[in-house]
Amino acid sequence: MSKKLLIGTGVALSLLFSPITQTLAAEPGTGERKQVDNIAHRGATGYAPENTIAAFDLAVDMKADFIEIDVQRSQDGELVVIHDTTVDRTTDGTGKVGDLPFDYLRSLDAGSWKGEQFTGEQIPTFEEVLDRYRGKVGILIELKAPELYPGIEKQVADALKERNLGKPQNEKIIIQSFNFESMKTMNQLLPKIPIGVLTSNPADTTAEALKDFSAYADWFNPSYGIVTEELVNQVHSLDMQIGSWTVRSQEAADFLFEMKVDAIITDYPDYVDPRN
Repeated sequence: MSKKLLIGTGVALSLLFSPITQTLAAEPGTGERKQVDNIAHRGATGYAPENTIAAFDLAVDMKADFIEIDVQRSQDGELVVIHDTTVDRTTDGTGKVGDLPFDYLRSLDAGSWKGEQFTGEQIPTFEEVLDRYRGKVGILIELKAPELYPGIEKQVADALKERNLGKPQNEKIIIQSFNFESMKTMNQLLPKIPIGVLTSNPADTTAEALKDFSAYADWFNPSYGIVTEELVNQVHSLDMQIGSWTVRSQEAADFLFEMKVDAIITDYPDYVDPRN
């Protein structure tokens, strides 16, 4: 059985038997639109500091289907969850993530910039996030600038395999990146895990480009500014799903609902799920 058929069967069964589906079936007036995956971008970052435990916990509380995390590597080889390739914007430190030892990264305050109540939030490790959230929520793993961290693909794959998360019957895991070669590598290392490609470049939406992506990717994840109904149909015709980012307004969420995307990646999970 092919990777995509295995995944598709698992998704279909999970939708059929999930509590969310059963709830909506019982309450048809509460939001028929909840036919998309609600992916909390770096956690519920509209309300809590991005890529922190506070943001991820809040996303779980807000009933997100997935949390999206960004993975990089410290100077001494620890996988850490942070978006920028420097710590300057979201912590009280300075420097490039890859040039800093883990002990220094861990000592930084990654929360107070968002509000005093978040003072002391730390940069999480990748393994910490896996151990805390697997089984509670899906995890969309973005390899951030993997070209800066040779071998990070195998390191991520090994961490997932150690937890038996490299198979589709386990908890929901998707891996994505803007680096397409990195995703080809991930597909080879974890052939049963869904792979996503990220882009904001219209050149990546041509029929030829989409066909190339479909050879190794299960998700095509563009910025919402280049999403069209035709693009969604093209992606679906190639047996891929489409998730779009980054929603920061109700209008953007409503547009993507209308386009019939499969997932919405948002700073505000409540814009996607009317139960919040």
